Amino acid sequence: MPAIGIRPRETTDLAVLEEILGAQQPASRYPLRWPLRFPAGEFIVRPGERAALVAVVGEQVVGHVSVTEVQPDEMGAAWAAGVGRSITGISCLSVLFVDSTVRGRGVGRALMEAAESWIFNSGHAAVLDVVQQNCDALRMYRSRGWREIGFARPAWLPQSEPPVILMVKDLA
Repeated sequence: MPAIGIRPRETTDLAVLEEILGAQQPASRYPLRWPLRFPAGEFIVRPGERAALVAVVGEQVVGHVSVTEVQPDEMGAAWAAGVGRSITGISCLSVLFVDSTVRGRGVGRALMEAAESWIFNSGHAAVLDVVQQNCDALRMYRSRGWREIGFARPAWLPQSEPPVILMVKDLA
């Protein structure tokens, strides 16, 4: 496989990202609710985005990750306590997904490294939430030094699902 490049997401990337998101969902179960009740572009482009990056192989977009603000809610308070910082000193790694055709080739890891670097270069600690059944993602996060600090039940989580795992990673 050619080298993986990481660059800022452009508006022109959204159509292919929507296709990738839909195609990978049956295998990854991400997003958990599918089909979405709103346009997929609204899932990809989040309010409070601090950064949005895509992975490219050759000229082809093959993955996505965002860095977002953390909200002053129950999850934000738990993450802040987990890293011993205020909410303004943390950023959330979110909307990470990879084209199924390149899965297992380092694209997700490259996206995570880029997002983590962006967060740490901003002087922030990194946080994320993950659905408990997403074993591949959990394994990757743990292998990269993320630690679990608790559980939460966000409004989007169906009652039939167990709480999401809250994870944190600090540069130190």
